[in-house]
Amino acid sequence: MQLEKVVAYHKALADPTRIRMLILLADGERNGLELAERLSLAPATITHHAAKLREAGLIGERREKNAIYFSLNEYFLRDGADAATELILRSRGGSEREETKTEMDESRRSGEQARREELEKYRSGVLRSFFDREGRLKSIPAQLKKKLVVLEHLAQKLEAGRKYPEKEINAFIREVHPDFATLRREFIMHQFLFREKEVYELNPVEMWPRWAELS
Repeated sequence: MQLEKVVAYHKALADPTRIRMLILLADGERNGLELAERLSLAPATITHHAAKLREAGLIGERREKNAIYFSLNEYFLRDGADAATELILRSRGGSEREETKTEMDESRRSGEQARREELEKYRSGVLRSFFDREGRLKSIPAQLKKKLVVLEHLAQKLEAGRKYPEKEINAFIREVHPDFATLRREFIMHQFLFREKEVYELNPVEMWPRWAELS
C-alpha cells in the first residue's frame, strides 16, 4: 500500500505539461488564463492538470472574483521526493543505524533529547491553544506549522488501512469542528489522506508533512 501511495504521488509529476506548469509557478502565483496563454493550451486543459497537481499537494489555489490563482507548494514538492527515498532505502538500514547510534557521543545524544523535548513542548502548546477541554477544535490555525500539528493530531485518531466513505469522514470531522469541508480539503492537500472516488484512506506516515522541520 505504501508503494501505491508513493507511485500515485509521483504520477502527478509524470506529465510534461504539469512539469512546465510547476516551472512557471516557481516564479510566483499565476492564474489559469495566464498559464493557458504561456503554454498555448486551452483553459480546460490547465484545469484538468491543476486538479492532478492539487490532489498531490504540489500546488495550492485561491479564487479571486472569477479567476483562480495557483501557487507552488515547494515544501510538498521536496517532501514527496523524500518519501520515495525513505521508502526505497529504509529496509537496508537496521544494522547501520544501530552502529551509528553506538558511535554517537554523549553530547550528541543529549542534543537530540533536548530537541525532542522542545518539539513535544511546542506540539503540546499548540494543542492546548487550539483545542478546548472537550477535544473540540476552537479554530483552524492560519500558520502552516501549527495547522500541520493539528491535522497530524486528528489524523492519528483514524485507523491505518481502513477505507472511510466520505460521509464517515465528514462525521468524524464534525465531532471536532463544524467546517468539515475545509478540514477534509486540508487533509487531502497536506497528504494525510488519500481520496479515490469519495473513499478516503490514511496515507503512510512517511508521506505526512514534517511540521518539525518548518521554522
